[in-house]
Amino acid sequence: MKVSLFLLLASVSLNGFAAELSESVSVVRQTPGLVSFWDFVKRESGGGGRFTAYVPEGCKEVYSLEAGNYVRDYWGEGRAATYGDFPLLGSGPFGEAVRICKEGEPDFRPFLFVPRERLHNTPLDIKGQGKSVTMVVWAIRESGNHALAGIWHEGTDLKQQETAAIRKVERGQRQYALFAGLNKEGSACGHVSENGASSFLNRYALHKCNSADVSPMLPADAASEVLDASWQCFAMTFDSKTQELTGWLNGKAGDRWLENPKNDRLLSSAYNAWFQAQVRQHPELKAGKDESFPADQFYNPPEGTPISVRVTRETEEDRVEIREFRFTRGEVYLRKGPDGRWVEGARDLVGLRLNPWWYPHGIYEPEDAGKGGPFTIGRVIHSSRSVGFTGWIGGVAVFDRALSDRELQKLSDLRFRVRKR
Repeated sequence: MKVSLFLLLASVSLNGFAAELSESVSVVRQTPGLVSFWDFVKRESGGGGRFTAYVPEGCKEVYSLEAGNYVRDYWGEGRAATYGDFPLLGSGPFGEAVRICKEGEPDFRPFLFVPRERLHNTPLDIKGQGKSVTMVVWAIRESGNHALAGIWHEGTDLKQQETAAIRKVERGQRQYALFAGLNKEGSACGHVSENGASSFLNRYALHKCNSADVSPMLPADAASEVLDASWQCFAMTFDSKTQELTGWLNGKAGDRWLENPKNDRLLSSAYNAWFQAQVRQHPELKAGKDESFPADQFYNPPEGTPISVRVTRETEEDRVEIREFRFTRGEVYLRKGPDGRWVEGARDLVGLRLNPWWYPHGIYEPEDAGKGGPFTIGRVIHSSRSVGFTGWIGGVAVFDRALSDRELQKLSDLRFRVRKR
């Protein structure tokens, strides 16, 4: 009798757990626009095979994840990766999580991926003009600021020490991805590319946003109760209608600006792209004009009526104003004309908005599968072979629309519903 009662209670407990997990999974699956969702619980072959994604009703794609070591694939070095290289936590927002480890071997950079030939021209292959995208990743960050997930093959064609012995050289094949900060470590950093390669004549792609808040760092082997209380929800949205790329951490975007972009190590390239566009609109700004700068790489966010104007200096003859617009903050120099009215002269970009980031292009559209990248989780293919993000990933979801703040908050709240398998 006691054994039967124990089995009954155990059955009720397991059924309750399954129902709670099912409820969390359902919140994601019922969000309109879902393309794929990996919870690291759903597997092929009745639970013993590869991780596979939930997809919309009627979708024929499977999106099972392979384990790979991109250093082996491109340099011919290092050992093959297996699922054993991704330890499991046994808990998470959906009941399981995989660990992206801080690998010590310089020729071992494992990731989980969907090969390009299995995703090309499927719903996961979000690309082209007028297309929007949202990515959500539930994670615990141990270290690093690099890729969490996405279609973001950075290329192996950069000329640097790490590529001296490379065997397989490929141009960048970037489309969309979510990072753990990049230039603002720990933020939710969304990245999109119109050409798969670089931006503003820089060697890197620079169309990216950064959430105002940043995620903490936590040892991946912290006590289970600490890990359970530490899940973060990283997200990015690109809305093609508003041309805004936005990073969201735990359901909040927030404003983030970069002051003095002219002096930034990377985004000085965006500054120059802005300046080259300004020179062509304002003939009086002749110094520094680069006739060879390609027009499709100008960075020229819409301005119109300023949101605010602040006078920083004024005399009887001249005046300096800081004019803030949606995506830029400009310093404008004015002189008093013969008729007594202020006439604009020189101008400079003193602030650049990083969240949201203005992105006026479509998403890179590869000509064929051979010129497109895989969908990867945990790392991306890139020339520097750095360790990148390390920590736990407990869920990855992709949507083919820009989710609202309310929808993102609902998905973010799932991080509080931590369940153990």
